[in-house]
Amino acid sequence: MFFIDTIETESLGNRSYLAGGARTALAVDPPRDIDRVLAAAAARGVRISHVVETHVHNDYVTGGLDLARLTGAVYLVPVAARVSFARTPVADGDTVSVDEDITLRALATPGHTPHHTSYVLEDRGAVAAVFTGGSLLIGSVGRPDLVEPRLTEELARDQHASANRLAAELPDETPVLPTHGFGSFCSSSRSEGDATTIGKEKSANDALVKDVDSFVAALLAGLDDVPAYYAHMGPANAAGPRPVDLGAPPLTDAAGIAERMAAGEWVVDLRNRVAFAEGHVAGSFNFEAEGKIATYLAWMIPWGKPVTLLAESPAQLAAAQRELVRVGIDRPAAAATGTPGDWIPAGHTPRSFPRATFADLAAQEPGPDVVLDVRRDSERAQGWIEGSVHIPVHHLHQRLADVPAGTVWVHCAGGMRAAIAASVLDAAGRDVVAVDDSFDAALEAGLPLTDGG
Repeated sequence: MFFIDTIETESLGNRSYLAGGARTALAVDPPRDIDRVLAAAAARGVRISHVVETHVHNDYVTGGLDLARLTGAVYLVPVAARVSFARTPVADGDTVSVDEDITLRALATPGHTPHHTSYVLEDRGAVAAVFTGGSLLIGSVGRPDLVEPRLTEELARDQHASANRLAAELPDETPVLPTHGFGSFCSSSRSEGDATTIGKEKSANDALVKDVDSFVAALLAGLDDVPAYYAHMGPANAAGPRPVDLGAPPLTDAAGIAERMAAGEWVVDLRNRVAFAEGHVAGSFNFEAEGKIATYLAWMIPWGKPVTLLAESPAQLAAAQRELVRVGIDRPAAAATGTPGDWIPAGHTPRSFPRATFADLAAQEPGPDVVLDVRRDSERAQGWIEGSVHIPVHHLHQRLADVPAGTVWVHCAGGMRAAIAASVLDAAGRDVVAVDDSFDAALEAGLPLTDGG
């Protein structure tokens, strides 16, 4: 009998898998922090014999090479992927034995990348599941625009063909196990649900219910922003990532924090946005450890810029460090734990700024100086507060000069990105109010909204 365990990286919207039999197993699209995969294998009492990549990833640093080296597993990578390390190339139709009566069969499914490959797990000759990586997702497909703009339309057409190949060749009851699509920006649209099958996708997935021209037109029209750090993930994965290092970073103190900030480093406060607003080191940025720190810090920081992390506890620091290595921010330059009282030199006081709701914003008489909307373009298109300025949070650091004078009331869709933006504005010396509220409350508060539809 076979088993399939899911290893979820919720913060990045991805899943990896461990699948096999009584003695051996394979890992599919493993995360950078491979200790989670090793723990899953140990819990099953199996040896990892194969490590499998569906494609060269653009959204995270793979742990595949490191895992294969550590376990001695065969490292399977699509034959057309251009990589700089030793691996076992896999072509369409290739099969490998995983355990007794359990095999893996490669299916070429280009679209998310030109070399993308899905893998069919078979038990005693019967299809057990298909690992679809960034091909067929739950109600969607992987986006085709991450490789090269000139290839985007061609790859979108390939996605349609690949999805239809999977639907034609696999039984309706086949579980579809994608890597992307659980909040990942690698998904071409928002996916709903937690599990699916080939049969379910046949009735619900645009790639399987629309003709190719209609599908491609809708897909290309709906593509969202691409996180800036994606440009560094593909090259890192193709070159062969270094082994992961989760060792504790060097500790620093108030004087060291001030020196690092003066040298141009980013000092990042990991505490929740309420605590940050109440008091923080002047010039520091707030990326909550409980939020999507990997996505938004990696998206916004100048690539390669040293970062110092401030955390309320060693556990919070370790969790954030783990998140960051997944996207290639390998080693914090320094770190400190405690409270702002521990991080601010004697004679200096913490910075702070107020938080508010949309009802507070609506009650302003006269109206606020500036309302700043830091949602993405796709969110803004659904409707916005009349008269608001729009700068997506991932562009704000480069566009501070575009924020009009006066006190800035900054909002997003729920509060997390508004807190990031408020910290950036505060670090630049602006007077800011962070609207920590759901955008749905804007209408209820009576704010004048423009209908994006």
